[in-house]
Amino acid sequence: MSKENIIPLLIFLAIGGLIVVLILVLQPKMNPQGNESQSNIRFQEAVGQIAPNFTLSDINDEKVTLSDLKGKIVVLFFSEGLRCYPACFDQVIKLSEDPRLNTDEIESFSVVLDSPKSWQSQKKNYPAISDTKILFDNGGNVSQKYNVLSLPSSMQKGLYPGHTYFVIDKDGIIRYTLDDPRMGLRNDLLAEEIEKLNEADNIQ
Repeated sequence: MSKENIIPLLIFLAIGGLIVVLILVLQPKMNPQGNESQSNIRFQEAVGQIAPNFTLSDINDEKVTLSDLKGKIVVLFFSEGLRCYPACFDQVIKLSEDPRLNTDEIESFSVVLDSPKSWQSQKKNYPAISDTKILFDNGGNVSQKYNVLSLPSSMQKGLYPGHTYFVIDKDGIIRYTLDDPRMGLRNDLLAEEIEKLNEADNIQ
């Protein structure tokens, strides 16, 4: 093959290789149901979606990353935190205290937009919060990802979550959601949903 023919061929192969690389890099990732993985979800369509990953600090200033919890069932409770007393406050405490929702295989967290300092200042008045599993969503980025800022339970729509739950399975897929404008204690309901997940795993 002549030099004149080789150069165009090399250029063609280089362009083709670049196109393949771009396709592999830019193609959307899919979850087991074939749904496209997105950085943000739509709450009404969240079940079956990959739970958006995040890293947040807890009340002891330790980092918690959702993807590190794969292999466990994870419960997330988004609320107004200290602004919503006593309903959200009570649920935060009860969620952390419930042995059905906190085991070697189940992690339950409350996600709030408050500052860690504001919760630390309440320890004297409410010692029970010392052991709560709270994650601080400073700036509300995670709440935006989970699309919980403008749901019916929110009393300050667009600014703060209301009373919203997610149950995420061991593979990181959202299996249950609840937005609760009545702002009740929902531990029994969450425990029932987790039991359903465990029963389904045992069948498989």
